[in-house]
Parts: sequence; C-alpha cells; structure tokens
Amino acid sequence: MSHAHQRLSAFVHGHVQGVGFRWSTRSRALQLGLVGYAANLADGRVHVVAEGPRTDLDQLLAYLRGPDTPGRVDTVVERFESARGELTGFVER
Repeated sequence: MSHAHQRLSAFVHGHVQGVGFRWSTRSRALQLGLVGYAANLADGRVHVVAEGPRTDLDQLLAYLRGPDTPGRVDTVVERFESARGELTGFVER
C-alpha cells in the first residue's frame, strides 16, 4: 500500500453556492492538513480539489457527503489520481 499523496477532484452538485460551502470545506481541509481549493462553477456546482494522504482525502470526501455541510448536497462525483504537487494552502476560488 503506497503512502504517496493523491489528488482528489470532486464535483459537488446541489445547493452549494452562496451558503458558506467553500468556506466550510476549506476549514475541514485545513484541519486535515490538505492542500487545494474549492471553486464555484458557473453551472452551480462546487469543484473541490485536494491533495494529501488518501486516508485524509477519504475523510474530506466523507465530510462533503455528510450532514454537516452547509446548503444541500445532492451528489458528489469524485476522481482520485496522482498528486501533482503544485498546490499550496487551501483557498476559495
């Protein structure tokens, strides 16, 4: 089992803009020590990109799907890939 960092790319569908969703995602990601960003998309989705250990990424994904996020999450479509290493901090875009 590799402990190399991975990259999570998650598209969050639902009522997730203008409700503090990106801020709360950033807060959770920073608690987990992840780097990346949460960005509003023109179609109403939020795109969350995070890099770090897979166990921490899984925790962030569980948070995105869980009951504690602001707004309403209908679906999360995620993809894991190798970390690219170009991210620093965790920002709202």
